[in-house]
Amino acid sequence: MQLATKVRTPRSALLFRGLSKVALAAVCIGCCEPALAADDDDGSAGGPKTPTIYLDMRTSYAAVPAGSLPIGFGGTALFTALQSLALSRGNTTFPTPPNSLTLPSGQAVAIDFPLTVDVTDKVSLYAGVSGTTTFESMQGWSSFDITSWNIGFQADLYSQNGGSIPTITWQPTITESVPYGPTATTTFNNVLEFDYAFDKDETRGLLAGVQDTRVVVATALANIHPNIIGYVGGYYQWPDNWKFTSRVGVQSFGGAQLLSLTPIQPFTQPIVRLDLDRMDDNDNRLFGVTAQIMWVPKPAYQLTLRTPLYFVRN
Repeated sequence: MQLATKVRTPRSALLFRGLSKVALAAVCIGCCEPALAADDDDGSAGGPKTPTIYLDMRTSYAAVPAGSLPIGFGGTALFTALQSLALSRGNTTFPTPPNSLTLPSGQAVAIDFPLTVDVTDKVSLYAGVSGTTTFESMQGWSSFDITSWNIGFQADLYSQNGGSIPTITWQPTITESVPYGPTATTTFNNVLEFDYAFDKDETRGLLAGVQDTRVVVATALANIHPNIIGYVGGYYQWPDNWKFTSRVGVQSFGGAQLLSLTPIQPFTQPIVRLDLDRMDDNDNRLFGVTAQIMWVPKPAYQLTLRTPLYFVRN
């Protein structure tokens, strides 16, 4: 098998490069933030605000059909657990003919605990761990364990501020599965989104964006190809601070070869994400629920509850 002789950059080097890029980008954007803040026309000229600090706790459930790998919008901790489960199914210790196993259907529940710091209205940094439990029909639910950690940031590269050019937001995230082993994965997720608001308060507008997801597997015997999502959407926030956001797009997955499992075929299929959030008067999220349907190529489902716990809130 040619995959066995494939030479790869060491996993530690890839992870170090990724972390270095995230750290460097966060520092650069943080250094440029005063210039961005100077563009605001709200007339505030006071001293620097205390950053908003909170535990952005997210509880997610996903169900995936047989023979499929999930990627979808965000949710890298949940998808990392399902990918590791799929890899462990193919990492058999007894002799099996090539491509003899099939990937069963799966379910997973994940709780993410990223500590988030809103440095300004335009820059947020986050890092944390995630715990998951997975379900297989033959083995039932696994124990709940810490299965990954993640680090990343979200930054407005450009702010609309009532102009004709939409706000441009970049969100890179690195997710590393634990413990390290032949089925461990590192996920590099990048989202670039354009937000065109119809009013100064940004209570309604249109969205367009692209998400690029790359997964590196510890063993050279497995390979997960890139996944790209292109989408459009919109949002509306009512006077009572309930906000609804929708995204509809197309997901293109390059397929995968997972050890002795039957290869996962490439696909290009639709994807839908719906968000309902309760905000406060300063646009801090108080509660949120997200529903996602992705065809992979059969329908897979994900439901996420967001219940942030604030330590400092502005």
